[in-house]
Amino acid sequence: MIADSSALPEQVVRDAVRSAFDSAGQRCSAARVLFVQEDIAARTISMLTGAIAALKIGDPFAFDTDIGPVIDEPAQDALDGHKIRMQNEARQLIDLPLPGGVRGGTYVSPACYELDRLARLDREVFGPILHVIRFPRGGLGKVIEAVNATGYGLTLGLHSRIDAVADQVARDARVGNLYINRNQIGAVPGVQPFGGEGLSGTGPKAGGPSYVQRFATERVRTTDITATGGNVQLLRLSVKDEA
Repeated sequence: MIADSSALPEQVVRDAVRSAFDSAGQRCSAARVLFVQEDIAARTISMLTGAIAALKIGDPFAFDTDIGPVIDEPAQDALDGHKIRMQNEARQLIDLPLPGGVRGGTYVSPACYELDRLARLDREVFGPILHVIRFPRGGLGKVIEAVNATGYGLTLGLHSRIDAVADQVARDARVGNLYINRNQIGAVPGVQPFGGEGLSGTGPKAGGPSYVQRFATERVRTTDITATGGNVQLLRLSVKDEA
């Protein structure tokens, strides 16, 4: 997610927290990195850490729970290991303590770290951990280049009130879904066709006009019926792919 200096910090924080921490961050479309222009970075980061501090960790069946467990112990171990690495390579903004009542489950507390560059992340961090990177005025092009260099291109969020900025990101960022001034999760196939490019997929989008064709195999049958006095017939069949 990218937020330039024209973005509303309150809206950025609301959408970043939901995008990063809903479903304990276990969404393919979740926000992993928040790029914030330096002009609004201090205020935005302060609000962001305050919002994260208010998240409740607990039983996902409880109505007031914000963060439930991650999928299994290997995922928990990988995320805890990433936190240890970030404590050495980044600036920890917040890492909530785990409540005593959840220590028996595969819980990972929500955390946020500030990085100096995107290249610090060499793989996807699939859980409730958000990374923040500041960028200078005029540095949007470099941000887009860094995102494209990862090879992943599923979802990208943008917060800006400048149409030219939205046009630049839409033109230059190699992503399948771009969300402007909103969160970047919860696409509804059929309403918001969903899918990525590069390492995030290259086929038709779920819910898009070409999606149904991906479930069919086209077969062509040609019959020469000269012997019976007819003409050549061409019959096309679309059959369900059983593979």
